[in-house]
Amino acid sequence: MMKRQAAVPGCPLVDVRLWGKERGLPCRYPVICHLLDTAAVFGELWDVLLGDRVRGRIAEALGLSVAQARQVLAFWAGLHDLGKITPVFQAQVEEAFAELRADPSYAFAEGAERETEFRHEMATHWALTRLLGEVGYPDDRRMVNRLAHRVAQLLGGHHGWFGAVLLARKVEEAEAHQPGLGGEGWADQRRAHLEELRRVTGAWAVPERGLPAELAVIVAGLVVVADWLASQTEAIVPLLPPQGWKGTAGELDAHWDAAQKAAPGLVREARLGRAQFVAECFEDMFPFSPNLLQGDLTARLPQLVGEKGPGLVLVTAPTGDGKTEVALYAASVLGRAADARGVFFALPTMATADAMHPRVSTFARQALGGERALTLLHSMAWLSPAYALSGQDGAPAFEMSADAATATEAGLWLRGPGRGLLAPLGTGTIDQALGAVLPTKFNALKLFGLSDKVFVVDEAHAYGPWMHQMLVRLLEWLGAFNAPVVLLSATLSGRTASSLVDAYRRGAGFLEPSEVQPCYPGWMFTAAATGEVSAPREVGSARGRTLEVRLRPVRWDAAEAAGDPVRGGGRREALREALEPVAAEGGTALVCCTTVAEAQQTFRDLTAAFPELARRAGGVRLLHSRYPAHVRQRITAECEAAYGKPRSDEDTARPRPASILVATQVVEQSLDFDFDLIVSDLAPLAQLLQRAGRGRRHERGDTGRPAWALPEDRPRLLVLEPVDGDGDFTVPHTWGTVYDAGLLHRTALLLHAHAADGIAVPGDIQRLVDAVYADDFVDGLDEAVQQQLRRMDAEREANDATETHMADMVVVDAPGDVGGNLHLLSRCEAGVTQELLTTRLGADTGRVLCLYEQPDGTLTLDADGTTPLPVGGRKGLTHPELAQIMAHVAPVPGKWTRGADGHPQSKPWAKHPVLRGVTLLPVRPAEGSGSPWSGRHGTRTITISDVGLEAR
Repeated sequence: MMKRQAAVPGCPLVDVRLWGKERGLPCRYPVICHLLDTAAVFGELWDVLLGDRVRGRIAEALGLSVAQARQVLAFWAGLHDLGKITPVFQAQVEEAFAELRADPSYAFAEGAERETEFRHEMATHWALTRLLGEVGYPDDRRMVNRLAHRVAQLLGGHHGWFGAVLLARKVEEAEAHQPGLGGEGWADQRRAHLEELRRVTGAWAVPERGLPAELAVIVAGLVVVADWLASQTEAIVPLLPPQGWKGTAGELDAHWDAAQKAAPGLVREARLGRAQFVAECFEDMFPFSPNLLQGDLTARLPQLVGEKGPGLVLVTAPTGDGKTEVALYAASVLGRAADARGVFFALPTMATADAMHPRVSTFARQALGGERALTLLHSMAWLSPAYALSGQDGAPAFEMSADAATATEAGLWLRGPGRGLLAPLGTGTIDQALGAVLPTKFNALKLFGLSDKVFVVDEAHAYGPWMHQMLVRLLEWLGAFNAPVVLLSATLSGRTASSLVDAYRRGAGFLEPSEVQPCYPGWMFTAAATGEVSAPREVGSARGRTLEVRLRPVRWDAAEAAGDPVRGGGRREALREALEPVAAEGGTALVCCTTVAEAQQTFRDLTAAFPELARRAGGVRLLHSRYPAHVRQRITAECEAAYGKPRSDEDTARPRPASILVATQVVEQSLDFDFDLIVSDLAPLAQLLQRAGRGRRHERGDTGRPAWALPEDRPRLLVLEPVDGDGDFTVPHTWGTVYDAGLLHRTALLLHAHAADGIAVPGDIQRLVDAVYADDFVDGLDEAVQQQLRRMDAEREANDATETHMADMVVVDAPGDVGGNLHLLSRCEAGVTQELLTTRLGADTGRVLCLYEQPDGTLTLDADGTTPLPVGGRKGLTHPELAQIMAHVAPVPGKWTRGADGHPQSKPWAKHPVLRGVTLLPVRPAEGSGSPWSGRHGTRTITISDVGLEAR
């Protein structure tokens, strides 16, 4: 290719031999073309993705008109790959580099082309800091405030990390400090490309100042997306220059026109548009009339938002009071007022996210217009059986999927790694959103993905200090974005509510703390524009009732074998007495255990205690997390059918077969189960109230419940309080650190005080939730109990402070502290990964795949030997094979998988990151029987049977 005549006097020619893309293409693609393509796509994204409010804020921050801002930012986006005009990058294609190496104008220091650690995005940062200063961008004595550097740092972050602030003296002699930049000829070409890009885009306006951190993140996110879209092979091929193309001014203008015409199709096919909140009435969104909570919010929130603008809505109400519909309706009101482009619904677990996904999909079809692409986001979403996943050649390339054959199905592009939060609509686990405030790669892209959506958090009370502090930091960023937020909780203390609301207010610029006193059930609103916190709206409940609570002190004999004699005063005796009416007269009961091991042993014990009930299908069930994925999914589906909402009036009136479910905490959140009786090990008050919400949850009438369970409006909760031989409270050693001992003791004392009169639901809930944390709780107690509680409280407060402090050290800075230095979003500490996002600091998990060894020595995925172990072909495992494998993987405590390497993985298996960390465990049947199967791993024997995985 030949060089063209200069379009700008005194500016060197643009050399179209400099390539920007070549992999998978029939010929090399000039850098200038890719820069123009990215600028064109950015302009389309600016028009389609951003609302008027956001565009206006960005333009105002730059001191430009909206039209000027569009041109200038598209120009910036095009500059993102200017660092490819360096010997380091060009040397990657030897044939192309040989021609440049022979050209004396492209001089560089010996060995500079091998400075491979000096990546092209770093070169962009270095080069633009100088070049933008040359074209008149405002100067400043401090580099961190210099506009040219702020733009350069932003664009240098387009591969997920923002570089550190450069030193002015080094920038002036850049080639000496970074030989990979090349000599003056390389610098001239970078200057020529900048000038041509500026000419073609018309970006002559010069911004007056830089962007604040929250707006810089939005622009950075758009640049990344524009680059990704413009870099697709199918996007480049139609724009490849013809043979003999010289890159004249006319040819570049023609390429720009073609790129601009192609850009809308790229954005449209990626399904990156905006949802529209078209439905305004509750009845247009849902096929029923609002209840008291829903009705109060629908009557008042639109006027409140109309007067004060969008902001944060906090809803506190019992389980089963329709908080999901409240959240979606509030999201519509807030989204319409904020000109938001969609919704992300965050939940605490994968199971709850899977359950919420179809509900959001139905809502989207009913209440939304525009682009309704919906993604499901959690680490194993692609395995969810309810969702379709299509990839080329069955490749498991995606982390998410969506309900097939609906208007809300996510497009193929959106299912690519790291892109799910870019969809206008999404459901997923809370960690997917909290990753935005961890300094991991592309965290700024996640912040951008949330910046213009309504962010809904379910079970906002369900996180310990570690996750809570991360949520606090995310809310600060959302406040700075002025993004609407809806927080839902069944049991939220005033202290926790204040921390969440004030975090949002701080981000929005209001630093003085507020006094948030949530009411129950009820809701409150905080305006982003003024920081004003509205008076809480206390709402009555049509489901008001009295919870009958009985606290039974028991000696902890949960580990005793099922065949051992039952001793008086123990947990085993208490369970038999409580559950006898179920076995004798029918009805349903939930037994909620603290640990998986105790749930497994309790299941065995109750099976032995009630043999006739256990012989019936579904008479005694067990549900916990330590099953292979496909088994847990099957059991959960069976439980939903047995204990879920009645499907008809006939179903409501029909007595249910006698059934007992033994479970762990997995039943606490977002599972719509209904039992006649709840029996629970002692837990913190909030968790006990969550479990109690599974009692008498649905209307079943006098004929739908057994006689012993009437009246229906008085649900029963039996709490088993562990005591020692003297009858004093104690925490079983088998519980470890699952719960804080002080909170358990406080809860027990509080329940003893209220057991006689019962607990009014919802009337007493907020008062009790706040009381269990009250500083004056110990006043009036026996001196010995006071001392014990003060010691426990001090330990809890110290642990909470440690977790909070560690979270503060790990998470990114608040937007106001980042200021103009985006590198603060990329400060990576050792060990900071997405895996830190666990609900408890230090939560230690592993994954085990049991391989059943058959008599002939073959390994299968099932005990019967009917499911061969997939080995994969030359290209590795297909998606169906990988899905089949992962369906048999079970989570276990991390200590189980340490101390040995496990069965070696084959090479095809090793190609798949999702299998990394899975321990392969060959298992054999016990001598003389077919169950359980067991295998040795390190010092442990791990068994798998109908109660899941166990170790000894």
